Amino acid sequence: MADSGGKQEFYVGVDLGGTKILTGVFTSKMECLGKAKMSTKAQRGFSAVIERIARCLRDAVDECDLDLKNVRGVGIGAPGAVDPDTGNVIFAPNLSWKDLPLQKELEKQIGLPVFIENDGNICTLGVYEVEMKSKPKHMVGIFIGTGIGAGLILNGQLYSGFNKTAGEIGHMIIEVGGPKCACGNKGCFEALAGRQAIFRRIQTAVKDGQKTILTDILGEELSDMRSGALRKAVRRKDKFIERIVEETSVYIGVAVANVINLVNPDTVVLGGGLIDALEDEMMPVIIKTAKENALAGTAKGIEIVPSKLGDDAGIVGGAVLARRKTK
Repeated sequence: MADSGGKQEFYVGVDLGGTKILTGVFTSKMECLGKAKMSTKAQRGFSAVIERIARCLRDAVDECDLDLKNVRGVGIGAPGAVDPDTGNVIFAPNLSWKDLPLQKELEKQIGLPVFIENDGNICTLGVYEVEMKSKPKHMVGIFIGTGIGAGLILNGQLYSGFNKTAGEIGHMIIEVGGPKCACGNKGCFEALAGRQAIFRRIQTAVKDGQKTILTDILGEELSDMRSGALRKAVRRKDKFIERIVEETSVYIGVAVANVINLVNPDTVVLGGGLIDALEDEMMPVIIKTAKENALAGTAKGIEIVPSKLGDDAGIVGGAVLARRKTK
């Protein structure tokens, strides 16, 4: 295994989500040596989640036969509005967190330098630097997970805006008076196309008598529904789930068109668990809808592509952030 005589430097990336914590250990060349995963259990409160992040991080380091002292820094992507300068989470609706010192508390637990950033920004950074080799000049990353995260790279730099919260594409209001979002508003992109929103739509329809293969796969309550279950249903030609996936793809396509009209990036990258599971079904609809809804001529030559990093974009981006900050 890696020589721990101080020659090699290692970085840990942490993806903190509403449902799971994923950690990965990386070399300075951004090769992943090992990972660990744990459920978030946000309902247990802030301190409990910090302890779980620390445990998950130690597990990943241990998995690689390394010690915490071999790690130079930790980069963490947190959902919601984050202040990277203070290391505080300003507001994370999916965790019910408000003004909490994530960086400080995690540093206390693990004794390493910790750097935090919004999860959408972190995923975008990972895709941009590792997958796209920093080639696009202007890139937007959109990640469809429990919620929807996004990030903007403008002129090759992560753009965070006046209050450090730029890129909250998940909270663009796409349907005025639409379904309620965890952020408190109605009709947000996330409340229409995030995984949580899709599952709620399916559960409501099933309660109203809609038939779907998913009840055979997961039981009548449809508990523990994940993107993989949707893929199984689609592969088995479940007409209802096919329709839900198509509707979701149209919402994503409309959001991409809005982003093209606003930012005009050369590249739009789509990632996250949902795209990972249903790329073949969703991408053609997303691209077609985006091109139909963007202002005539504005989408010409713009690449709309799926990320190959899949669910690892967050940990890769976390490691990239840690490497940048400890340079």
